Amino acid sequence: MIHVYHQKIGDMWCAAAIEDEKVWATTFATSEREALKQLLESLPYNKPFASEEKSSPLVEKVFKTLKSMLAGENVSWDFRLERGHLSKYAQRVLDCLAKVPVGCVTTYKALAETVGGGPRAVGQIMALNPFPPLIPCHRVIRADFSIGGFGGGKANVKFKRTLLEREDRGFEKPSKVKTEFGVLELFPVGFLRKN
Repeated sequence: MIHVYHQKIGDMWCAAAIEDEKVWATTFATSEREALKQLLESLPYNKPFASEEKSSPLVEKVFKTLKSMLAGENVSWDFRLERGHLSKYAQRVLDCLAKVPVGCVTTYKALAETVGGGPRAVGQIMALNPFPPLIPCHRVIRADFSIGGFGGGKANVKFKRTLLEREDRGFEKPSKVKTEFGVLELFPVGFLRKN
């Protein structure tokens, strides 16, 4: 059975779904209700789950990592993510996206060119990402360097910009990262358009 945990971290609510030392989903939102809704929507329909109050070392580690990431810190983690219920294409996109470091963004187009498919298909995977911010869908922007969508609302788009600004490391030049699918183009957070 999947165990669901949630807690308030700063002004955000974070949630995690964990079973047998595997993370099935993580999320964050401005309200407790929205965080739990997003988390449950990320779980497979045929998997039983229960809300838990009692914590564990893994749960504490997950929430500590989420807190650090939402503060814009560069965090490495080694959680086992349960991805077997995701399509092979979704797994490819998320694996490639996981290579985008703090201080950088990529575009839907660049991600699509690296893993195959089109920018809209990548956008759909971003909208269904079961592991934000561990898999940093907030680091994907439009090809014109505008912010793009995030979690379906203006407040969430504003938070995406805030989170990226927290992650800004002052990089000035585009770069590339090698992935198992090809080379992914990266851009400094500072390339974001202001409007």
